[in-house]
Amino acid sequence: NADDIILKLDNGLLDFAIIIGFIDKSKYEHLSLPWYDKWGLLVKKNNPLAKKDYILAEDLKNIPLIISKQIHTDTFLAEWLGKSIDDFNIVATFNLLYNASLMVKQNIGSVLCLDGIINTNESDLQFIPLNPELKVDLSIIWKKNQTFSNIAKKFLENLKTFIS
Repeated sequence: NADDIILKLDNGLLDFAIIIGFIDKSKYEHLSLPWYDKWGLLVKKNNPLAKKDYILAEDLKNIPLIISKQIHTDTFLAEWLGKSIDDFNIVATFNLLYNASLMVKQNIGSVLCLDGIINTNESDLQFIPLNPELKVDLSIIWKKNQTFSNIAKKFLENLKTFIS
């Protein structure tokens, strides 16, 4: 959970954190990573939406949705949806996508989530990407004015070299 990771970073328990999307540039230094994650809908394979190649905002209007309760997620999704998340049928929120996937299996709803976190191979679940594509950047962050150990300095140096 990003909120828990940020708390650990702020309290000095972690030197670095990899985050998806929003960066508070007033508190953190960051390095953009050359990868991204894609949003989509996690459904049961017997769900009528599972036949679609992609999900449009209008496909989500009347279905029970499960969304992340992390800070900024509802605002981010509302931008893509073109309206407030409150205009949709949100039936549950989650901290861990695995728990949300269990709710999908029990027909509680479908999950708006990132691809690749839940392995859908050999399961009764399917991930369907959003259209237009909704991508989020990945960054590694650290506290401003952080004093690093030698190994942390070397890690950051090697990461910068790898990325460039």
